[in-house]
Amino acid sequence: MMPEIGDIVEIVKDIPGKNIRAGMQGTVVHSHGNDVYEVEFTNENGETLDFLALPARHFIVVWQAATRQWIPIAEQASALIAVLPDDAARQVLDFARFMSVRNCAAAI
Repeated sequence: MMPEIGDIVEIVKDIPGKNIRAGMQGTVVHSHGNDVYEVEFTNENGETLDFLALPARHFIVVWQAATRQWIPIAEQASALIAVLPDDAARQVLDFARFMSVRNCAAAI
């Protein structure tokens, strides 16, 4: 999913040299083109921590401004898995299978 201005994104990897860590959320405020977006990071008081120009591979969209809706968890997980190396993606898939079997067994 391509980000748009106003979307909330979640960082998928630490940004070296910055105090921006995987899992932090920011808002897309500008598109530079070539798959690079300006993202504003704020603290809980709404004060700006930093503005960073980031390639889309460094984040996933978790909330869409156009629809005013959060992205479903399954879609967020799929976006995260898509950027993982194959070995790591297989581990996540194996864990998801394990959780599925465990939840099905608990429902019986």
